[in-house]
Amino acid sequence: MRIGLLSDSHGNTDNLKTALSVLTKFNVEAIVHCGDICCLDSLKMLTKLKTPTWLVSGNMDSHLINQLEAKARNSNVTFHYSTVEVPLGNSDYLIATHGDNDYLLDELVRGGQFSYICQGHTHHASDVRHGSTRLICPGAISAPRHPNFPTVAVIDSATDAVNFYDIANGKAVNI
Repeated sequence: MRIGLLSDSHGNTDNLKTALSVLTKFNVEAIVHCGDICCLDSLKMLTKLKTPTWLVSGNMDSHLINQLEAKARNSNVTFHYSTVEVPLGNSDYLIATHGDNDYLLDELVRGGQFSYICQGHTHHASDVRHGSTRLICPGAISAPRHPNFPTVAVIDSATDAVNFYDIANGKAVNI
C-alpha cells in the first residue's frame, strides 16, 4: 500500500494544496496528516479528496477539536484526537500521532506492534528504525526546520520504502 504522509500545515492552505498535488502524483492509496492542521479550510481540502484520509490533531489544534471532529464526520477523513490507525492489510497497521506527547510516542515505539509510527510536531523530516518499527516524520508543510523547505513522504508498505519529496518541485530529497 502507498501512503502519503504530511504534517504541520499550520493553516497554510497554499502549501497544503501543493503537497496534496505532489502526493496524488504518486498514486497514494491513503493520506495521513500528522497534526497541526490549524484551520477548517485545510480540513475542507482533505474532505474533497477521493483518497481515504486520516487526520490526528496536533498541539496547535486544541481550539478546533470539536469542529474538526464534526466536519470530518460523514466524510472520507477519519479523525481522532491522539492517534489514528491505518490498515495496511495482513493484520498490519500504520499508526499516526502528532508527536507532542513523548510518553505516548515512547509507548508506541516500545510496544513494537506497528510497522510504521508516523508523527509530526518536530518539523524535522526523519526515518528511524527501532527494531521492526519505523518512526517517520514527513517534515513540515509550514515552517520546516530540516530540511529548510516543505516536504512530504510516501511509504510503500509492500517494499518497505520511504521516500521524501520537496513539495516545490515534487522531486525526491535525501533526508
